[in-house]
Amino acid sequence: MIKRLALIGASGHGKVIADIARANGIESIVFYDDRWQEIEELSGYRVVGDVAKAMEDAATKYDAAVVCIGNSSIREAIQQQLPCVASPLIHPSASVSSSVKLGLGSVVMPNAVINADSVIGDGVIINSGAVIEHECIIDDFVHICPTAALGGGVIVGRRSWIGIGSSIIQLTTVGSDVTVGAGSVVIRNIENHQTVVGNPAKPIKR
Repeated sequence: MIKRLALIGASGHGKVIADIARANGIESIVFYDDRWQEIEELSGYRVVGDVAKAMEDAATKYDAAVVCIGNSSIREAIQQQLPCVASPLIHPSASVSSSVKLGLGSVVMPNAVINADSVIGDGVIINSGAVIEHECIIDDFVHICPTAALGGGVIVGRRSWIGIGSSIIQLTTVGSDVTVGAGSVVIRNIENHQTVVGNPAKPIKR
């Protein structure tokens, strides 16, 4: 049971994660951010130090920590250095099948759905209202943005960003470090390091 939680990244995204933690009964919550001397407080939570200080404090002052940074590469770099990473935080309004596997430091936001036998890696963000259908595999540090929808059996590679309101048809593979633009419709596999937009989604740069 987490009683004392450190959140790294004092931002709007961090506010939502703090709300999820509070909804799960965690009352002792503080933020760390490199701008901590300018911020001091975020939505009533104290901002007590920078990221380096979080690394120092995490093992002794807190039960766990979560990296509240949307950028996948930065989130990965920080989480991999943390001595204690929180078990997944799931908002009570989310629907997550009991057969789903969720990695450390992952967050599932309000009204998200994750269906049977899906596997979610470490440090993944399943944002508000997103739908992950059955048997999807979402690799580490992916960000599934609000209301994105993934059909059954979709695979998403490490650090990819699936934009707001986008859709990916069933049994499609999206590579690592891919960006899928907001509202795009993915109907075929996407190679690593691509940015795709449109309906149907097409590459605009590599």
